[in-house]
Amino acid sequence: MLVNADFMRRAIVDAARYRWVASPQPGVERVMLERLAGEHGRATSIVRYAPGAFYPAHGHPGGEEILVLSGVFSEGEQHYPEGWYLRNPPGSSHAPASAGGAIIFVKLARMSPAGQGQVRIDTRQASAWRREQGREICPLFCDAAEQFSLQRLASHEVLFDGAIAAAEVLVISGSLGCEGELHFRGSWLRLPEGEYPGIAAGAHGATVYLRAGK
Repeated sequence: MLVNADFMRRAIVDAARYRWVASPQPGVERVMLERLAGEHGRATSIVRYAPGAFYPAHGHPGGEEILVLSGVFSEGEQHYPEGWYLRNPPGSSHAPASAGGAIIFVKLARMSPAGQGQVRIDTRQASAWRREQGREICPLFCDAAEQFSLQRLASHEVLFDGAIAAAEVLVISGSLGCEGELHFRGSWLRLPEGEYPGIAAGAHGATVYLRAGK
């Protein structure tokens, strides 16, 4: 299955136009943002767990990245409320579940096999944030190819100050304007190389997940 598989083209999935589809596991639904292969291939999704839903224990040869958007997401006896960022390296395994229901942002099978350890960050903690060039940033992960972070934008603040190699953006709160349309919480944008001076926070600002780099 291919969904938004041409990385040379801009892709936008607005939260108001989500299309939920059933997963192979009862009680788990997904919005497919991008997908390059079958069930275990490279994919980016919004995943919704109904209360009590779970997946049996399974491995992730290509790694997995998770941002908890609402509810509580669990891995065994470890429970992660809204705001937690999880990075499970290639070769890891888990048995994900949610007793009360949860919505998570998930990226699968796109990590390089070397130099990747487990990451757990509670982005609700003030200590996870720092100020860089006038903007509040919560670093999540960084390697030679990509940088992952949460960023807080002031009212009408432009997201990018120049040309970018490529980027992926998820609106966590507030709104983000692009080509005259406002995109609210849960909206996803993938941008190829170029300049995007028109992408800016709405009147009340925004918090975004940002993956920068190819």
